[in-house]
Amino acid sequence: MKIKFLGAAGMVTGSNHLIEANDKKILLDCGMFQGGDIEEQLNYEDFKFNPAEIDYVVLSHAHIDHSGRIPKLVKEGFKGRIIATKATTELSEIMLLDSAYIQEKDTEWANRKRERRGEEMLEPLYGNEDVERAMYYFEEYYYDQIIELDENIKLVFRDAGHMLGSAVVELWINEKGETSKIVYSGDLGAKSRAIINNPTYVNGCDYLIIESTYGDTVHEKVEENVEKLISIIDETTKRGGTLIIPAFSVGRTQEIIYELNRYYEKESLENYLKVPIYVDSPLAMRATRVYEKNADLFNTETTDLILSGDNPFQFPNLRYVDSVEESKMLNRTAFPKVVIASSGMADAGRVRHHLKHNLWNKKSCVLFVGYQAVGSTGRRLLDGVETLKIAGEEVQVNAEIKKLDGFSAHADQKIIIDWIDKMTDKPKKIFLVHGEDEAQNTLKSLIDAKFETECVIPKMYDEVEITRDYETVKLSHFDNIELMNRDLRNIIGSVDEKYNALIENLEKIEDDAHLKKNYQDYKDKLLEIQNRIMEMIVIGGK
Repeated sequence: MKIKFLGAAGMVTGSNHLIEANDKKILLDCGMFQGGDIEEQLNYEDFKFNPAEIDYVVLSHAHIDHSGRIPKLVKEGFKGRIIATKATTELSEIMLLDSAYIQEKDTEWANRKRERRGEEMLEPLYGNEDVERAMYYFEEYYYDQIIELDENIKLVFRDAGHMLGSAVVELWINEKGETSKIVYSGDLGAKSRAIINNPTYVNGCDYLIIESTYGDTVHEKVEENVEKLISIIDETTKRGGTLIIPAFSVGRTQEIIYELNRYYEKESLENYLKVPIYVDSPLAMRATRVYEKNADLFNTETTDLILSGDNPFQFPNLRYVDSVEESKMLNRTAFPKVVIASSGMADAGRVRHHLKHNLWNKKSCVLFVGYQAVGSTGRRLLDGVETLKIAGEEVQVNAEIKKLDGFSAHADQKIIIDWIDKMTDKPKKIFLVHGEDEAQNTLKSLIDAKFETECVIPKMYDEVEITRDYETVKLSHFDNIELMNRDLRNIIGSVDEKYNALIENLEKIEDDAHLKKNYQDYKDKLLEIQNRIMEMIVIGGK
């Protein structure tokens, strides 16, 4: 068996790791490189393998730095199976279509200049048709479900706690009668975050491929960051400025909305303190609908909030902006406000339009709430660049530039070490990926000091050959009938709780127009639930 590290090795984008075993080729993620021009140029290079020879893509989650080159893979000959969770599949479709749109627009813009200079025209990395073809190969699965790819390869997705549908991949490969277990963390989440559950612990593995984005950092508590966010909103709006928050459309935007909902829905809060909040991202709007469809994946706190009748993605001073004209109108009005727009690193999307109109203004503030890759617009602003070129115009940077790390969806140093420590069977070898040099070297030193295991920092295109001379970590959890029964009973109890809450909510509906509008949708979903229950009863009787 071989593992080849073809992306996110010594950097945080372009996740792409190839496993070769039993004449099968498995890709762990196929992400896009992001950051500056040098990083993004890597997306146009040939794959270091023949796409037609890849049997499986196992996708950890929908973020573009993990999924963004899948349409390119399909465009160049891939015809295998793409294995992902249901939520990841749904989010991938809208994110990849958005990625195709951005690339087509960027290419169109670049070609205008190239045409004037008499240069050869460029082609986008892929288009909408390539995305649609790619979605044909997706297969949806649930957490904790045993997925048999063939007689020698099986995997299980565990909740990674990074974003909706994100997964830690537990992969068992039987080669020549001997089984090895590989765990791929994907992006491991932080703890005690809005909406999403904490990362699930795994019982162990032979080989661990784990992210290291914040291997040199300990995050502040979420509560402290929410207080700081509210304080920054108050400071900026009181001086008459606009707060621009570049945020990833999927994950970060929903979490910020959730926290603002909790704050602004307080009965004690005076109306004059309820600053207008604008989410200027059609992608974020579509992603929020996917979140609402997959509410069964939410953590207990969010579920309780929903069961109480409070939609965490709606509150009176929140407005979602869809049209381009309405987006432009936000910069024609001088009243204080908060604008949340993508992209999170400010390299693309509507946020660049808002930066152009606000960076020059000393009253305004730009607040980054996520990781900023080397070379990205966000990193340059945080590093103190004095001017920024946006849409061909040099803009003076006079606005306040701030950053809050505590909203990060990535595990910090303490969480990563704790997650490894909780493994009953420690890995024989650990590979650190998805991190820059300082973070990786710091984390490696901690791992070396705490665990009796070899820790390696692979570089781009490194190849490791796996040989076995020890017992593997088995699917022990699924061999225990008592644990299986307990799992099923816990799920049934949760279903019963939500059924009772649904009855209560339906009884509270007094708005005839609301009931007429949603009646058929309610009915269709209830009939679907009824059919699924009958299906399980029939299976149970066999």
